[in-house]
Formats: sequence, C-alpha cells, structure tokens
Amino acid sequence: MDFLNQHIQALVFASPGPVPLAELRSVLQEAFQSEIGEETLLEALQAVQNQFQQPEFAFELVEIAGGYQFLTKGAYHPSVAIHLKQTTKKRLSQAALETLAITAYKQPISRSELEEIRGVNCDYAIQKLLEKELVMIVGRSEGPGRPLLYGTTDKFMDYMGIKTLSDLPKTKDFKEVENTIGEAENLEPLPTENPELPPPTA
Repeated sequence: MDFLNQHIQALVFASPGPVPLAELRSVLQEAFQSEIGEETLLEALQAVQNQFQQPEFAFELVEIAGGYQFLTKGAYHPSVAIHLKQTTKKRLSQAALETLAITAYKQPISRSELEEIRGVNCDYAIQKLLEKELVMIVGRSEGPGRPLLYGTTDKFMDYMGIKTLSDLPKTKDFKEVENTIGEAENLEPLPTENPELPPPTA
C-alpha cells in the first residue's frame, strides 16, 4: 500500500489544482497496468491524509472542489500571506505599476485606452497583472470591435488595504510621484516601450 500512497502524493503535489478521484484512478491504473479498485484508492487517500495530519507537517491533503489537493495548514497562513505579498511587490515592474494605477482610476478601461494614456504597448503589463489577479476582464466595450474591458479585483483592494475603490487616494492628494504599489523590477524596457515618448499623463 505504501507504494500507492507515494504515487498519490507525487500526483497531487505535481498538479496545479485539485485532482479528481477518477483522474487519480485513471493515471495510476495506466501507470501500473492493473485495475485499482475505488475502495483501495480511497483507503490509500485516507492513509495519506492521516499521515499529513501529524504536527510535523505544515501542509495537509484536503478534499476540495471535487478533488484532492495539498494545502498549507491554517496555522501557517500568515507567513504564507506575507511571502506572497513580498513576492508580488518584487515582481511588479514600473510598466505594470503604471498600468495598474491607470486601470484603478479609469476602470472599466480597454487596452487601447490604456495605451493611449501611457503612450506605449500594454500587452505585457496587462498579462502580468492578470496572472497576479490584480486586474480582471469585466466585460466588453460597446465601441467598434467590442474590445475587452479591464478592472481591478478584490485582491487588488486587499493588497491596497481598502474596502472600496472610493477609498483610493484622490488625484489632488498627490503632490509628488511617491505612491507606488510594490518595488519595480530592474528590467530593461520592452521593445514596444519607446523611451523617447513623453511621460504618461493623468
């Protein structure tokens, strides 16, 4: 049974999301070229869950969203949250910061509108912000081509420590450019970022 437990651990660990029971069974049956009963698999999963309930482990196997996934135990959530916050800070480039700020104040806003304000291509910055779940697609414009519209997420408000968008600083409160989100990376400008263009306007 131990060998089955170890393979279950490897599969769940390698998966980006919850692994359904049927998927686990299908993979393991193909790997071992033999039939694995559902009861046998459930017993193995229970054994893995019991193993990681021990206090020496900081994570556990949880049945969630129709599958199984390793999750950090609640006692360690504050440390993980700090790490995620610091990681997000370090990885936001200046282009992403500008794009996020404009989105926050002008939302809902299309990519072309963002580019008109910034004066440069925003594809890469938007993609990074989508990956970090700081912005999201909120709909489509009624204009020609019905382009996608972007807005900020609840994660953005949590990150900023605000309850609603109305809590954002008003533009009249800015005396100098001193309010930023995160620490900009030392990145070389993208080919689309023309350094000769004038700075973006509010």
